[in-house]
Amino acid sequence: MTLTSPHLGSPSVWTDARLLYALEEVVEKELDRHLKVAKDWMPHEYVPWSDGRNFPGLFEDGEAWDKEQSKVTEVGRIALVVNLLTEDNLPSYHHEIATLFGRDGAWGTWVHRWTAEEGRHGIVMRDYLLASRAVDPDKLEQFRMAHMSEGFESDNRHSMLHSVAYVAFQELATRISHRNTGHQSGDPVCDRMLARIATDENLHMVFYRNLLKAAFELAPDLTMQAVRDVVVNFRMPGHSIPGFERAAAQMAIGEVYNLRIHHDDVLQPVLRFLKVMDIDGLGPEGRKAQEELGVFLGGLDAEAQKFDEKLAARKARMAARAAH
Repeated sequence: MTLTSPHLGSPSVWTDARLLYALEEVVEKELDRHLKVAKDWMPHEYVPWSDGRNFPGLFEDGEAWDKEQSKVTEVGRIALVVNLLTEDNLPSYHHEIATLFGRDGAWGTWVHRWTAEEGRHGIVMRDYLLASRAVDPDKLEQFRMAHMSEGFESDNRHSMLHSVAYVAFQELATRISHRNTGHQSGDPVCDRMLARIATDENLHMVFYRNLLKAAFELAPDLTMQAVRDVVVNFRMPGHSIPGFERAAAQMAIGEVYNLRIHHDDVLQPVLRFLKVMDIDGLGPEGRKAQEELGVFLGGLDAEAQKFDEKLAARKARMAARAAH
């Protein structure tokens, strides 16, 4: 690290520019590690092209879409649309991180590499959905236009530390959402495709998580405050998708993504790896943030427990009806 003075831990000194400079070596190291373990893959190899046929339009033999044409479950269909529309906003995401992290040096190389890898996800998901007729293509395009026309502004664009903290959790959340969508889709082809995407998302999470670890070593108080703010106010980047709240509720019931999954499979793994609740030597603001984070996590766990109970009761009622 270039900036090692004991006085540089104060908020008055740690500007975004200085943090970006101080973390450049870590970014370069993590980029090298990522490139060694990441595997190139071909989106077209995960698409069931032989299932495809013409839709109405230019082709006289076009066949109108019907949900019965696909084996994908209802919750799988809903989650696939949400996941794809989230991926579709890649141009806005690229603009956000390129503006924040810059386009030069290791930071810039990572920004472009990340964008290229993420681009595959939207390509393969859309091709799968159209070839397999899993969703209404007209509605999908209407949703895409509405969502992308709104653009995307990160809740954390004001701060480099907040942005790094957010993506450390968000990449894992995306991985979990894709993986669980595959499990709940009812289609092994879909499951394999989303497992491939989830592998990428996990590598992206590791990159940002390790960067966040380095930030804790440099500026523990500021990083603790950033993690506290991000965890308390976390929301997925697709929250502006038309009908997102209803879709999110259905995905929660369908066990694609809900409070229990968010607490157990997203927040806790990252926080445990970083040993966030065990960090000592913090200043007053850092300790306050750490304590508030602990209180919030306890409350979230309690909320998740209530959700678990409601979900179990719902399953019991459905099983009883099926038995009659």
